[in-house]
Amino acid sequence: MSRKMRATAFAGVLTLALAGCGGVGGGNDEGGGTATKGALSTMGFGFSDEIATTRVDAFKRDHPDVDLKVTEGAFDEQQFLSAVASGNPPDLVYMDRKLIGTYAKRGSIQPLTDCVKKQDINLEQYRPAARAQVTLDGTVYGIPEFSTVRVVYLNEGLLKKAGLTADQVNLADWAALPALNARLATVSGGRLSRIGIDPKVPEFLPMWAKANGVDMLSADGRTAKLDDPKVIEALTTGVNLIQQQGGWGKFKSFRDTFDFFGAQNPLSKNQIVAWPMEEWFLNQAAKNSPNAELVVKPFTDRQGKPLTQSAGQAWVITKGAKNPDAACAFVKQMTATDTWVAAAKARVEARKAAGQPFTGVYTANAEADKKIFDELYQPTGNKRFDDAVATIRSVQDAAFAMPASPAGAEFDKAYYDAVNRVLAGQAQPAQALQRAQQEATAALDKAAK
Repeated sequence: MSRKMRATAFAGVLTLALAGCGGVGGGNDEGGGTATKGALSTMGFGFSDEIATTRVDAFKRDHPDVDLKVTEGAFDEQQFLSAVASGNPPDLVYMDRKLIGTYAKRGSIQPLTDCVKKQDINLEQYRPAARAQVTLDGTVYGIPEFSTVRVVYLNEGLLKKAGLTADQVNLADWAALPALNARLATVSGGRLSRIGIDPKVPEFLPMWAKANGVDMLSADGRTAKLDDPKVIEALTTGVNLIQQQGGWGKFKSFRDTFDFFGAQNPLSKNQIVAWPMEEWFLNQAAKNSPNAELVVKPFTDRQGKPLTQSAGQAWVITKGAKNPDAACAFVKQMTATDTWVAAAKARVEARKAAGQPFTGVYTANAEADKKIFDELYQPTGNKRFDDAVATIRSVQDAAFAMPASPAGAEFDKAYYDAVNRVLAGQAQPAQALQRAQQEATAALDKAAK
């Protein structure tokens, strides 16, 4: 399989995994559960596990007159836009929250003002960062599902071999990162066989920039700050760590072999020592590598204060949806507190039957998470995983998110392209980000008109 095919496959699996990290019950219409009828279609969602199936089954149970068709697979922008343009779109689309502002501005998705009112959806139950990402100019366009946050994973077994403890790994000390990276990585004869520190750029550049004291996009989503010296410093720091490990080509080729969803994951195979990543990997590690010497710490800013970035998916109703009433009932039930709790209970039972630990379900519904951890979660008895759960829970409420923007997709493309030019050796960080600033500003100005 080629690297491109592996990357595409990974993106699809990741979307489905996120779809399944998360709800049953409590979803009836105001006029009764059977009031909603007709065909209802979705895009971008899949039945990856009991978290997904439990929630969908609850909707089917409470809305027997709705003919639900779930088209499984990752969100495909071209397919989505073509369907909207043809006048035959799916009713519901499950997409990354950072895209919602762009599609709202284009008119490809509907405001949910009437939906929220009709179904009496309590928007206050959703975490502020998630709620902000689905709201453009004061109007809600999506209902958030999961709340993925980013923490630092450490392979303590490899740290011990390097003569270090987890407490000595300080990603806030940027000046010391090259020496730490050299101590942890294994590069021999130009061949990388173990990653020391993976900075996860371009994906995590906004978090590194935030750690350096700057937001890459203004709070209203309309002003890019990509050429800020602090963003340039953040990118330079991350790129240097990769160049130190053989350069982007070798680094990416090695990392593309990783299987984060199986027993042969990079933690169990000792292929990486320190890396920031979303909290969902803890669930995979507990399932597939319960004996791994894993330590999870908060990512921090340069002053050592815990910092994390929130992201996740949301449900939107498309322009031209043929059954918006059923669509609205669906999104309410899929993200309702009782639905999430029932799904989490199914996860607990599945893990218990398999003799595996339950490490929680992390949603954008703060009320649901509280009930899950109050009523269902029990310490695993494995201090590593119990401490990791506590770390993830401690950073949830302090998370920031990229703001909703009328040109969010274009903004992302601008900085992703900039980082990739630097990684490919085609530009220096300052030069690349200055070009990205121009591209992002042009897109934002156009969207504003």
